[in-house]
Amino acid sequence: MIQKDKGAWAWVPVLYFTQGLPYVLVVTVSVIMYKKLGVSNEDIGLYTSILYLPWVLKPLWSPFVDLKSTKRKWFLAMQLLIAVALLGVGLTLPTNMFFISSLACFWMAAFASATNDIASDGYYMLGLTEKKQSFFVGMRSTFYRLAMVTGEGLIVVLAGFLENKYGDNTKAWSITMSAAAFLMLIMTVANFFVTPKYESANEELKEKPKGFLEVFSSFFKKPGIGIALAFILTYRLGESQLVKMASPFLLDTPDKGGLGYSTEQLGTIFGTAGVVFLSIGGILGGILISRDGLKKWMLPMVLSLNLPNILYAVLAVTNTTNVFAVTATVIFEKFGYGFGFAAFLMYLIYIADGKSKTSHYAIATGFMALGMMLPGMVSGYIQQWLGYDGFFVWVVIAALPALFLLKYISYPADFGKKTTVPNE
Repeated sequence: MIQKDKGAWAWVPVLYFTQGLPYVLVVTVSVIMYKKLGVSNEDIGLYTSILYLPWVLKPLWSPFVDLKSTKRKWFLAMQLLIAVALLGVGLTLPTNMFFISSLACFWMAAFASATNDIASDGYYMLGLTEKKQSFFVGMRSTFYRLAMVTGEGLIVVLAGFLENKYGDNTKAWSITMSAAAFLMLIMTVANFFVTPKYESANEELKEKPKGFLEVFSSFFKKPGIGIALAFILTYRLGESQLVKMASPFLLDTPDKGGLGYSTEQLGTIFGTAGVVFLSIGGILGGILISRDGLKKWMLPMVLSLNLPNILYAVLAVTNTTNVFAVTATVIFEKFGYGFGFAAFLMYLIYIADGKSKTSHYAIATGFMALGMMLPGMVSGYIQQWLGYDGFFVWVVIAALPALFLLKYISYPADFGKKTTVPNE
């Protein structure tokens, strides 16, 4: 087997940029695209939230990724499939059945992306020593977020530029998604050349789980798993709804309660200032947890995830369209999300600790995705029922269940410190 840590400075950034890009395209950019193509908020909230389903169900096939072939072969195949699926989105948009056809292609991309996550995370744990895993976690997170800058920022700005150039939203987004497919293909080729062959199928066998039942039963036998799963499902209850309606809120016309922003303005705000502060929040959160442990920062981070949502409610209630107020709202919300998600990620790592960690982490993140999918599915209907002002007030109230459950979950107070990072 090739020595661990080889070429990590090259493959960690490329691999995690490639992991983040399809996720942001499927989960976030699809919302903006469908809004600009005239799809209703109800349908946007429902159908783009169902796209989370592969991330919810990925624990069902995560042991299969462990049992069959190598993780490198898995993620290369899935990345190629994502490129094909995104091209399918671009080619189907000009058709009469664009909504159903493009959703089917997004479904394919979502399934491949969820599988790519399993293989990439497993490869990361296999290819790096424990010391290097801790060292590279910041770079891994940074390049994942750079992919979000590319998706929410550059790609959306490109779509807005093409909308203005052609005066045809369908043509603009068709070209944009085809360009995204080409970018994904380039990243797949890059991963082929920079990722070493750390393992072969035979060399991995001693680390593979014996079967599906062993993996699943051992996860659900963990102490306090019921309360832990309830906490995971509700941690982002408000954010899961806000993320689906924030873009429609900014894009909708004032007579519909929106702010009337253009696609280019949205891409610039979300993809530059928004993601920069998301990254700062995430990096700061990781530093503080590694210094002090999870216990000290769990409550502040839960609050930071939810309190900035009040600013969206203020915008909606006051009908404020001032670009500085809107940008400040996005900055605080994104920073709070990045800062608050650091605690959530560390708690998921704690839940997954032990044998079959790759598969258990996939199960935990599957429940995390379920906590995003179900509220997101009804977010459009709630928004139409309450209006944007009432909807964002509801989003703030939705933080209460996680705050209530916080006192019932248990974990080591110093978990997450550098000296207590669990064995991978």
